[in-house]
Amino acid sequence: MKIPSMRIMWLINHSTLRNFEIDQLKKIGVEEIFLPKKFPYDEGNLSASVVFDHDKDLTLSREDLDILNAQDWYCEPSQEAWDIANRHFDVVFLAFFPRQLMAVTSNFRGAIVLRPFGLSGNLRYSDLIMSLGGERLVSKIIECGRRFWFGMGYSQLADDEDWYIKRRSVFLPVGLKDAKVADKWVGGDKKIFFVCPRIETSPYFNAIYKKFIRDFKGIDYCVGGAQPVRVDDERVLGFVDSAQHEYNMTQLGVMYYHSQEVNHIHYHPFEAVKAGMPLVFMANGALDALGGKELPGRCNTVEEARRKVERIISGDRKLIESIRLSQYVLLKAMSEEVCGPIWREGFHLIVKELEDCKTENSLRPVHNKRKKIAVILPVEYRGGTLRGALSLCNAIHLGAEESKDAVDVVFCHINDPRTYSDEDFDSLSSKVSRRPMKWRILDKDKARRSMRYAGVPGWEPDQARYMVPEDGIRQLQDCHLWIVVSDRLEYPLLPLRPYVLMVYDYIQAYEKVLPRDVDQIFINAARKAHRVWVTTDFTYGDGLRYAGISHEKITKVPMLISDIEERESNARKMVPRYFLWMTNKGAHKNHVNFVKALSIYYEEYEGVLDCWVTGVETDGLRDEHAPHLREMFNFIDSTEILRKRLKWCGELSDFQLSKALKNAGFLAHPVKIDNGTFGVVEAAKLGTPSISSDYPAMKELDQRYQMNLTWMDPKSPRDMARGLKRMEESLGRQRSISLDENVLQSNSVEHQASIYWREVKKCL
Repeated sequence: MKIPSMRIMWLINHSTLRNFEIDQLKKIGVEEIFLPKKFPYDEGNLSASVVFDHDKDLTLSREDLDILNAQDWYCEPSQEAWDIANRHFDVVFLAFFPRQLMAVTSNFRGAIVLRPFGLSGNLRYSDLIMSLGGERLVSKIIECGRRFWFGMGYSQLADDEDWYIKRRSVFLPVGLKDAKVADKWVGGDKKIFFVCPRIETSPYFNAIYKKFIRDFKGIDYCVGGAQPVRVDDERVLGFVDSAQHEYNMTQLGVMYYHSQEVNHIHYHPFEAVKAGMPLVFMANGALDALGGKELPGRCNTVEEARRKVERIISGDRKLIESIRLSQYVLLKAMSEEVCGPIWREGFHLIVKELEDCKTENSLRPVHNKRKKIAVILPVEYRGGTLRGALSLCNAIHLGAEESKDAVDVVFCHINDPRTYSDEDFDSLSSKVSRRPMKWRILDKDKARRSMRYAGVPGWEPDQARYMVPEDGIRQLQDCHLWIVVSDRLEYPLLPLRPYVLMVYDYIQAYEKVLPRDVDQIFINAARKAHRVWVTTDFTYGDGLRYAGISHEKITKVPMLISDIEERESNARKMVPRYFLWMTNKGAHKNHVNFVKALSIYYEEYEGVLDCWVTGVETDGLRDEHAPHLREMFNFIDSTEILRKRLKWCGELSDFQLSKALKNAGFLAHPVKIDNGTFGVVEAAKLGTPSISSDYPAMKELDQRYQMNLTWMDPKSPRDMARGLKRMEESLGRQRSISLDENVLQSNSVEHQASIYWREVKKCL
């Protein structure tokens, strides 16, 4: 039976499988099939290849086809490519690559057919989906409903899977296009042929190789299979050309197949049967289900297999012919005659349900497809982090607006009137709503119940407690994506929605600012996030190396700063009497070394500028009990000139801060390490120069904004003191600096908005 005219995306590069399945689609009447032109060059794709043969049949524009061909369909194709796919294609076939599965279930609107071919041991696809893709991927598959199919290569593969896979299973048997016996085998080279790839790069195959060597010690052999790393064994052939392959299949004495996996089988035993080579194989594996139980080549023990191999190599014609003449039943089980009708019947079911889904959707009322994004500030941050979060909200809203996408942005912050006043949110766009919230802690049972209500019935807790945002509107479930500004989450975040973490730094990798158990909670939050955003290459590297975040999850996004000078453009320039030190209570702020530097600056270098200290909670630093702060104040109290020249301003409002920056001789930034401070950029925008500690993130920031910062060594109080004196002496030449307008424009919220919106769309 022919199917209605349709186009298929067969996003798999397995050569042997492609030959069979494309042939089945053609027989059903599918004429237009897109095949990917790129695949991961890793050990999981040693049987992969690329063909362009079917491009000529596609009735797409050349431009659209070029875009599709340029994509890596195993990772994250562009939105433009998905738009083309949804416009022109009805069904996607894909192999089990978690990133590919996430991308397809998140973006494709037609039928999705996952092609599983079995796993080793007791592994289940349900477990791999959860461990590699998390609740986010499980939810995506469930959301696809009747459009998703678990297209089993073998009929038993769904038996032990979770409900959401089992209920969507369809049998599409693995077959061979040309399952006919060529009977070219001669067998003059009296060796065992054993296939075992990746010996030096896979512990699994390495163990199989070593066991084979032990079991068949004393018998000559050849080992086939691709070897990414050379094996110190001249009988391991590695990749061979077609002539050598032909020799192996026709001249070697016998093939031994070791596998007793019931859910997976390799192609090379069938190649041996096609060639007429006698196949000796182990019982209780997948070959049993294909007719192998009564075959004379079947062996219950390795000892039995060795005896049969020795008899074949020694020329026992009776055993050889009994194996050769009987083993063709295995080939028949993979033939077009057996597999073709079952495969086409399964595909007809997929097509029928797709048509039913289209009909049902056409009859449903059109719902509002407007998306809602929550930007969450998880603790009572003020200062630069608060301003960064507000700029992030504005950028996402502006980016969506420029793209003409229907989106609402909600800014969520801790509901604490003692921390925030309405004026703190003046820079937030009037088109972004604000929602105060608090955190609620759930035990395992309540967490499981919440996930059930959210439509993820298969989810099970693996932690004792979880946290959820309590906003009075169903725990932010009216929002499609949560973006959490920082990783400071006391407990794991219950994944009611996919979430992104904006992580500014991993200072704890360099300074002991966190207990190890607390740090691990923050790291785990990042590892479980759908994405982690960072703003510098420095933090990107720390995310990979220190936090262990996978390369696929972490993304560098542009820094965002508020337009402080526009709000305070009337602030009057004064003859500088002071320089500004912006700090907080964090140990990485280098308090002790800097007050020592100030002492040297005043006492030895006769510094003339006072030091004004400002920043979040700086008015209460003396009341803190942290050792580094106690040491700082003990030093200040013992140094008369510091008591006179230090002015503690506390936290300044944006108005006060811009005025203080504008009239300062310069800004001092003496920290040991961080992600780079926006304060130096804000100062430069107001015409005030800065001196900064010399470390990678600040170098990156200086290069980006072309501020021409002056550098000092944060470990050396004397070097910092000399730097302060140089800044003082250069006031006449460097009193006012200006940033290039083109640089400012290229780094503005307006310019970066489209980049942020593009990253958000990848997560929706």
